[in-house]
Amino acid sequence: MKDDLLATLIDEHAAVEAFASLLAFEEKALTSADGMDSLPQIVEQKSTLTQRLAGLEKVRDAQLAGLGLPGGRKGIELACDGDTRLTGQWALLKGSTERARRQNLTIGMMIRTRMEHNRRALAILRGETNTGATMLYGPDGRLPAFGL
Repeated sequence: MKDDLLATLIDEHAAVEAFASLLAFEEKALTSADGMDSLPQIVEQKSTLTQRLAGLEKVRDAQLAGLGLPGGRKGIELACDGDTRLTGQWALLKGSTERARRQNLTIGMMIRTRMEHNRRALAILRGETNTGATMLYGPDGRLPAFGL
């Protein structure tokens, strides 16, 4: 039974590593001028891997239940007691997960920064100020005051 659990941890680790690789591609796409075209495919692949990881977590919890252990972190840590193979694989998985979490936070910050930059650029193009002054250009690209 613990061999099955070990196999699941190995699969989880591989999936997290694949997810981290996608995050690296996403970060590169966000920082390059022509990378935006690849974002939809990256997001789709991330979604698929997220579903895979959720499925593997359910499998792991079922395997832990089969061993009479609780699910989640507590259960896997109890399963690791005295089993160096599980302990080593669990450590690898936790390390990969933490790296992916940090990468994801960085990408989120990059996206928020880009969105704020775009918001400010649009405000400038519209002639908006902090006091809510009138727009220079309307949504149709014309100057409202002159009807051009």
